Amino acid sequence: MIRNRPLPALAVAAVLLLSACGGTSADQGGATGEPVAGGTARVIQINEPRSLDPAIMGNAWAFNAVLGNAIYGTLMVNDPKTGKIEYKLAESMVTEDGGASFELTLREGLTFSDGSPFNAEAVKFNWDRIKDPATGSAASNIQEASLAKTTEVVDARTLKITMVEPIPNYAQALVSSSLNWIASPTALRAGQRAFDAKPVGAGPFTVESWTRQDSIELVKNPKYWDAPKPYLDRITLRSINDSTQRINTLTSGGADVAVDTNWATMATARDAGFAVDTMPLNGGQYLAMNARRAPFDDVRARQAVAAALDLRAMDTTVYNGKGSLVPTLFTESSPFHSGQQLVRTDKAAAQRLFDELAAEGNPVSFTFKSYPSPESKAVAESVQAQLSTFRNVEVRVEIVDHTEVASLHASHDFDMLISSAFFIDPEPRLWTVFHGDSRGNVTGIDDEQLNAALQQGRESTSEQERKAAYERVQQRLAEIVPGIFYTRSAASAVSADNVGGVVQYGYGSLLPEELWIQP
Repeated sequence: MIRNRPLPALAVAAVLLLSACGGTSADQGGATGEPVAGGTARVIQINEPRSLDPAIMGNAWAFNAVLGNAIYGTLMVNDPKTGKIEYKLAESMVTEDGGASFELTLREGLTFSDGSPFNAEAVKFNWDRIKDPATGSAASNIQEASLAKTTEVVDARTLKITMVEPIPNYAQALVSSSLNWIASPTALRAGQRAFDAKPVGAGPFTVESWTRQDSIELVKNPKYWDAPKPYLDRITLRSINDSTQRINTLTSGGADVAVDTNWATMATARDAGFAVDTMPLNGGQYLAMNARRAPFDDVRARQAVAAALDLRAMDTTVYNGKGSLVPTLFTESSPFHSGQQLVRTDKAAAQRLFDELAAEGNPVSFTFKSYPSPESKAVAESVQAQLSTFRNVEVRVEIVDHTEVASLHASHDFDMLISSAFFIDPEPRLWTVFHGDSRGNVTGIDDEQLNAALQQGRESTSEQERKAAYERVQQRLAEIVPGIFYTRSAASAVSADNVGGVVQYGYGSLLPEELWIQP
């Protein structure tokens, strides 16, 4: 029997990576000692949710992770120090056939916040509906759900999952996606409007009110399974898109915790004495180039842009030089680190490629679709400014609303935009982002060699085989350049010095049941 957990070397690597990235909130400051019960925390997230339906929300720090965890709780989490799977609403997830199938077992006596039973049928209902395009799930959530061929209720507490293909590390996909959140099927069947007015989950908090474009008021769930958690009585959750405004609100005393993503503003907060908890992650944010259409269907255009950009200069422009560059896909402390450099600035080579394409009647001309946040716009404008110094290349910047992200990914109507591929263990994230068969493949790259290496990394249980596979992945990404990684992802929570229990998992997903405030 194999219990779904990372390989030992990954656990060691996660500890080293955590140290390299700045450690936990306890290392940076914040309240210490035993948790204190009671009180209200004012928490700032980045984006307003479109809906409270867990299938539509995103389980990453930059989206609605803290809200999803508050309403629905978690089936399982991974320890940021060890990478090990830790069970919450689930009691276990085991495979006896190398990842071809799993049995997920729930804890006894679980109930939703309305008192109805939380059982295997509810998990099946939630997971199956994520696959349905009519639900409106994010492409990455559909991808992770579709890795399971069938789900079968064995008994009230047990769900059998039969995979499309063996995936030994499937639990890592569950942890970091919306599959980790289970809502009441009865409440979901009432429709989106009714559900948004009264969502029903089994998390540490329930929704008292949601005033759109203002705040979401959360109150302690007396039926939460893990008493005495949550420690707080209430959470007031607000959304602020601008990083500077988020940190200013925190430093002026208008909030207790702010989820953040900007290296420069986090450095400002740290200098002001605030605690900064950063999730250790490989990969990062990248400039996705759409390989489905011109100009980036020609590898030379992608190579030219990658060689033309000075990423250190971009870091200075966007993050005041406080960011973390991505010279290699994996950090040096990762067992998969090979030393393979992803991109190398070579302006002469870039100009030769631009001229070559222009001579063939295909000068490089594209539109960078940027989100409205100051950070995103600064990245787009930096790309535009740097490329303006070259001949035979033209860049336009178009600002699109965050609500258009899902439609852009579905329609593929873009030339360049900001996307991300961040992870502790490379499976399943790298396969999802870069495999030609993946619905979550934003760039549309479909390379035979890359696909084969990603598939081997997915299926292998041997650490040596996985290392060899991901070494080939790194080599091929450097050669065909589907995207340009420009910064590590700053999956962070910034908190006042009287706040304790700042704990993240997955992709910087903050656990609200652990938070407490020292009077």
